Amino acid sequence: MTKPARKLNLNVGINTTGYLANAWKYRTGTRHDINDPDYYRRLTELAHKGLFDAVFFSDHPALMTDPNSRPFHTIDPLILCTALAAQVPDIGFVATMSSTYNSPFNLARRTQSADIISGGRMIINIVSSFNPNVAANFGAAPLPPRSERYARASEFLDVAKKLWSSWDPSREGEIPEDRFWDAASAHAIEHAGDHFNVKGPLNVPRGPQGHPVLAQAGASDGGIDLAARHGEIIYCNILSRPAGQAFGRKVRDRAAAQGRNPSGIRIVPGLVVILGESRKEALRKHELFSGAGSEDGLIARFVKENGIDPEGFDPDAVLDAERFIPDQNRLLAVGMGLGLADLLAHEKLTARQAVRRSEGHHRLLLGTPEEVADGIIDLWADGTVDGYTLQPPRAPDDIEEFIEKVVPILQDRGVYRTAYEGKTVRDRYGLPYPA
Repeated sequence: MTKPARKLNLNVGINTTGYLANAWKYRTGTRHDINDPDYYRRLTELAHKGLFDAVFFSDHPALMTDPNSRPFHTIDPLILCTALAAQVPDIGFVATMSSTYNSPFNLARRTQSADIISGGRMIINIVSSFNPNVAANFGAAPLPPRSERYARASEFLDVAKKLWSSWDPSREGEIPEDRFWDAASAHAIEHAGDHFNVKGPLNVPRGPQGHPVLAQAGASDGGIDLAARHGEIIYCNILSRPAGQAFGRKVRDRAAAQGRNPSGIRIVPGLVVILGESRKEALRKHELFSGAGSEDGLIARFVKENGIDPEGFDPDAVLDAERFIPDQNRLLAVGMGLGLADLLAHEKLTARQAVRRSEGHHRLLLGTPEEVADGIIDLWADGTVDGYTLQPPRAPDDIEEFIEKVVPILQDRGVYRTAYEGKTVRDRYGLPYPA
């Protein structure tokens, strides 16, 4: 049988007003959209029109109270995705959930239920919470250290996988007329580990995908270990070809070292797209949506964010990559901060150049629809990435513009689907089904 041609995978983030904090001032809609389920339905229908693999909901179980910003995470993503799955066909759903502040049984039960209800369209993005404000919402204990959070996350997913497969009706034998089911189709998992003791089995049967697809975001050492052991879709920060290829090798080599087949891993980093009738127009829109106001403003922001002394700083001098390596022990996410250092390790760039390569820690593509399509295909064609998670600066405006202007180019070039195929998210990503 002929293997189907490889296609570009695309997810789209549809959190609140869009990805960039300052771009809400230039979007279509009102401030009340962010708590309106119909708003998210409209965005999901829009993503379905664009034939995206999935809509992506990040999450942060704490309210950000900066009056100069806006709430970025509101309605619980798993509940929202379950409701949306009942209203919009075909498209997948990425729900972010914390392994630090959840129990494996509760998460396994809820997510397997959502996967059954959606017909095999759930992706679960497991994160290790890093914000002390989140910790404070779950008790008086301080946030655990990073190494403990990742060790817990790995065991958490070991337990969840055992639970997801612990009741499989396909194991039922011939059932007598006077019995409803074969109890032998379920088994206790009897897990006893460093962080969890769980008997099982799960009271939800094996789902249409075996279990929901597992997404993971992390590029620190602990994050890569977790991705290599469990991740199927890796959400990450890749700003260039050499950096992306090095990251992919690291994850896949570590997976192989753990006895896992690395062919079951897909690299789908974040992507911020800003379109214009010309590159010059796109540059001006970048300055506006970012809140910097000008190229000088972007450079000033770069200097401030990276703790650089502005006195005597030359924005046209080549940057030293080592200067931008984040502290592995910092509270903030390490993986997203590594992107710039990895970019500078492979390319000699100035600050003036670097501010146009990344926005919101993700790869930035600026220009006409043709230029953006070229940039998307560039890293996909040689396998550096398997696709992207589009992070639109504004929602719905930039999603609409991408679908109207970029998607047809990708389709004309034969790299992107023209209709949904396959029954589950696993089918569309070409991912193996769990044994």
